[in-house]
Amino acid sequence: MTDARQSRYRVVQWATGNIGTRALRAVIEHPRLDLAGVYVHTSAKAGRDAGELCGLGPAGVAATRDIGEITALGADCVLYMPRACDFGEVCRLLESGANIVTTRGEFHHPGSLDPAVRERVERACERGGASIHSTGSSPGFVSEALPLVLTSIQRRLDGLTIDEYADLSRRDSPGLLFDVMGFGKPPAEFDRARLSHGRASFGPSLRLVAEALGMPLDSVEAGGEAATASRRTAIAAGTLEPGTVAAQRLTVSGMRGGRPVLRFRAVWYCTADLDPAWDVRPTGWHVTVDGDAPLDVELRFPVPLERMAATSPAYTANRAVNAVPFVCAAAPGIRTATDLPHILATLG
Repeated sequence: MTDARQSRYRVVQWATGNIGTRALRAVIEHPRLDLAGVYVHTSAKAGRDAGELCGLGPAGVAATRDIGEITALGADCVLYMPRACDFGEVCRLLESGANIVTTRGEFHHPGSLDPAVRERVERACERGGASIHSTGSSPGFVSEALPLVLTSIQRRLDGLTIDEYADLSRRDSPGLLFDVMGFGKPPAEFDRARLSHGRASFGPSLRLVAEALGMPLDSVEAGGEAATASRRTAIAAGTLEPGTVAAQRLTVSGMRGGRPVLRFRAVWYCTADLDPAWDVRPTGWHVTVDGDAPLDVELRFPVPLERMAATSPAYTANRAVNAVPFVCAAAPGIRTATDLPHILATLG
């Protein structure tokens, strides 16, 4: 069987935020990927050299805000990484013949898409002979690739739980932590309903894994809770007063036969000194498998908190970059983690 990684691929980087900038750098430095173009959203970035945008020397490719210039490139793949998914853009790229690898979460499980949207995207794939694949670290690697590997040594699965931990105490983003996420608010003012968004973010991955294992879910349930600071706490983004929200836990449960068989829990915290006390661990993942071959797997990010903001984009961007050859080699359509081979990195 031909190894897709032995070919060369012309790649476009779409958007240059934190994740996109890391992906852009990885494409330029990749031994078998050639940068064909860069799409940016601001006039301040348009016209600038791609290497300059990601901290490298000149790459000889200028960024553009013109989607027509991108579709005219005839690139093999677009790394699509905007803040929001525009299905019109996606379909135009696919119809041009460009495959898409995206860190957007809309395409992890085709059955979770709005039927009209799914039909529109699949028609675009057919017209362009192209495929699209959603991936990343979470959702993606930890919610799909890793569970599929861990369950490959089971013959009975009673439950699988993924716990994600993120220490945000050194994250110097007051707008994100206090205004968007609700840290530092009195519990009565904290919007717990926003934590139910996990159903849309992680439910598709749970459904994909369950169906791959022959255990389709009856439903996906989601909710959340918060814990407060036990004392006045200074963090990089500001100060948490005693009794204000200092941690939040999102839980998404894939239900089958009245019980959760697959579960994702995210714990985001700004201090470990909480009321009530929670089991908070260093930033990373903890996966437990309850079956006839039980497992307990700890994956920590061995990075000082001061360097986490600079390092963490790699966990999401790198998997997308590594997926490019496999998505380009796939049959046209919306391709999931169960459609593609194992994603292998080309590091030499």
